[in-house]
Amino acid sequence: MGSWNSMNVFKSFQSRSMVGIARCDITPPTGIYHRMWGAATHDQSTGLHRPLTATVLFQQSFAERPSLRHVSIAVDHCLLWTEEMNQLLDKLSAHANIERESLTVFFTHTHGAGLMGLERQELPGGNWIPEYLVNLAKILTESIEDARRNMTAATTVYAVGRCSLAVNRDFLDESRGQYVCGFNPEGATDDTVIVGLITSDAGTRLATIVNYACHPTTLAWENTLISPDYVGALREVLETQTGCPCFFIQGASGDISPREGYVGDVAVADRNGRQLGYAALSALESLSPPTQQFEYAGPVVSGATLGTWKYVPLTATQKRQCEHWTESRTLVPLDYRTDLPNRLDLENDLIAARAAEQKSIAEGNCTGIRDARAMVERATRGLIRVGQLPEGKAYPFPLVVWKIGDAVWIALDGEHYNLLQRILRERFPDVILIIGTLANGSNVWYLPDSESFGKGLYQEDASILAKGCLETTIEAATLAIRNAIDSKS
Repeated sequence: MGSWNSMNVFKSFQSRSMVGIARCDITPPTGIYHRMWGAATHDQSTGLHRPLTATVLFQQSFAERPSLRHVSIAVDHCLLWTEEMNQLLDKLSAHANIERESLTVFFTHTHGAGLMGLERQELPGGNWIPEYLVNLAKILTESIEDARRNMTAATTVYAVGRCSLAVNRDFLDESRGQYVCGFNPEGATDDTVIVGLITSDAGTRLATIVNYACHPTTLAWENTLISPDYVGALREVLETQTGCPCFFIQGASGDISPREGYVGDVAVADRNGRQLGYAALSALESLSPPTQQFEYAGPVVSGATLGTWKYVPLTATQKRQCEHWTESRTLVPLDYRTDLPNRLDLENDLIAARAAEQKSIAEGNCTGIRDARAMVERATRGLIRVGQLPEGKAYPFPLVVWKIGDAVWIALDGEHYNLLQRILRERFPDVILIIGTLANGSNVWYLPDSESFGKGLYQEDASILAKGCLETTIEAATLAIRNAIDSKS
């Protein structure tokens, strides 16, 4: 991807900053609590599909202002609840000496890693969760320090690819008259793959960036293995070819999933990952060299008069523009739903679901056991959902935007419907937008678009926010992006 101007230059999109990269293994022990699907009949993991990893991307401005830095961490987990997320961020900030507002954990959102909630300590394998979370904070702190020690001047060059892996998943089952989470052939989907290649000034490839919107729900209730889902094979494809770590960022995938999913076969997850990996590799092959741009070099008379182009170094002014850094943090008030359940009702639902589970166990009713366990899971999540909300009528939603050179990064808490990134990319067609959701967790859960309310969708039921909040977020993000673009170096 690049931009054409009247000076006969096809300028590629680039960023320059100090960059440090570190990769660590965060795979939980086999046997840890694993079940997070309501329809699952197991509690503990039975083995390993692929290791879980975390990748630290430490970015810092060349300017002598220590506040102009951001530590992003791609973590192979679905998410952490509010309590566990706050504990992790507090530890990373204190132990790694990084301002908490400069830390963003981008969850890859795999549904095969297990759910590391402290409320599950009494369940089979749950006794390992507290120790695992302590070790996770320690390992990530060490990786942040490694990335900081390895920082070097680097350039990131960006391109845009396309991949048909992701599909809309709000499907109307007409025979039953209800919406389900499944492949909807008629739904809209943003197939954009944003890729970036980070190269040091010495010419060493440091990392690739892949930003794509697709729920990692290839593997579902039948899977008992710890797995990063399709993200594992995606990374394998890129890292084998490029020789450097791949940093994956989940896009706005609240209503988006793989065409083939909800299975127990890890081969399907690997196939999905390779599809995205090959699409990302194709885009990477289109990149220009770092700190260069493509210019028209003039005609050459041959059988036809040919127009020739060549790569030339960026000017000093252009390099400074690639280094320009601006950032903003805004709290956007998003209205709570007026029909949020109260804690007492949820506790009663949980008691009833557990009683139904025990009754089905006594009767040997396998279907009844599965359905009751699903309701236990729903009630448990419902209690977590409303248990730690700030008081008032609105949630103070954090919107974090930072621009480095030609790329704008947007970090968003929660799971946003794909409409968000489709609209933002329509409004800013010539800007590299790296849209990361599940940033520091999902305190607001889902943000469906207004038209999706009233359909009986799971995402509406799970959301804590009122109709229209996605659109409010889109307008706030539009303003923040515009301000970032208009900022002058």
